Amino acid sequence: MQWFELTIDAPDQNIDLVAEKLEQAGISDLVIEDESDFLTFLEANRNAWDYVDEELRAAMRGKSRVTFYLEATPAGEAQLAVLRETLPWPISARRIQEEDWANNWKKYYRPIPVGKRLLVVPEWETVEPDERIQLRLDPGLIFGTGAHPTTKLCLEAIEGLAAPGQQVLDLGCGSGILSIAALLLGAEHAIACDIDPKAPDVVRSNAALNGIGAEALTPLCGDILSPGALRDDLGAQQYDLILANIVADVIIALADFTAPWLRPGGRMICSGIIDGRQNEVEQALIAGGFTVLERHKDGDWHSFIVET
Repeated sequence: MQWFELTIDAPDQNIDLVAEKLEQAGISDLVIEDESDFLTFLEANRNAWDYVDEELRAAMRGKSRVTFYLEATPAGEAQLAVLRETLPWPISARRIQEEDWANNWKKYYRPIPVGKRLLVVPEWETVEPDERIQLRLDPGLIFGTGAHPTTKLCLEAIEGLAAPGQQVLDLGCGSGILSIAALLLGAEHAIACDIDPKAPDVVRSNAALNGIGAEALTPLCGDILSPGALRDDLGAQQYDLILANIVADVIIALADFTAPWLRPGGRMICSGIIDGRQNEVEQALIAGGFTVLERHKDGDWHSFIVET
C-alpha cells in the first residue's frame, strides 16, 4: 500500500493548535517534533551522553513540525485537498510505500569487518562464509551495531582478550553485541546488564541469531550505579573480562566499585569516552585501584584496557 507522508511546519507557539485542528479533522496519529521538547529531553538525560552532535542540534533548531499519514487513495487525496483548503499552514507531502516505514532504515546497515576475526552482519543480510567469525545482529532501537567507533574499539580489544572458559560481565550491554562477540570468541558465560528494560529481550534475540542459548548468556536489567537489586544479583562473583562501553561519567562512577569484580589477571575494557574526558576517566580508574595497560583512540573516542 502507498501512503502520503504529510508535514506541517509551524512556529513553536502554534504547534498545539496545529495538532488540535488535525484531531478535529479526524487525524489523531501524529508525530510532533518540538525543539523545546528536544532541549528538555537533553537536559533531563545529561548522564546518558557526553555530547550531542551539532548537526542534530542544527536540525532541531527552531523546529516545530507535525507529521501524519493518509492512505494514497482517492479518498486520501480528497481528505488532503480539504485539509489544504481549511488549514492556514502549508502542507508538504510525499508518497511512500508502507514497507518503507519498517525497512528503509535497514539500508544504512551493512556487514562490517572489525579487527582481524569478526564480521558484524545485520540479520537480514546473506554473507558467504569465510575465515571471519560472523556476529549476526538485529540492532533495532538499542545501541550497538558495530558501526560506532566506541563499539569497534571494544570489539577489537575483545578479539585479543577473549579466551575459552572466561566469565564475562557486560555493563551497559545495549544490543548485546559485546557479550555475544566474547562468547563467539571462546568465553564460557556472559552476564549482560543494561538500564533499558527493552535490552534483555533484544539481547536474547540477538544471542539466538548466533546460536547462543540461556546457558551461556544471562541478560539483566537495572541501574548498576545504584546499590540494590542489580548489584545483589551480581553478588561477589569475579569475572575474567568486564566490558563497559558507556560514557565517561558512568565509567568514572563504575571505577569506585568494580575493581573487586575483576579476577586477578583479568581485564576491563572501558570505552565510550569522548575526546577531552580521557584524562579524567584515567585518573578515576587509577584511584579506583586499576592499572591502565593500554590506551586506544578512534577519531574523537578513547578506550582503555585496565587490570587490578
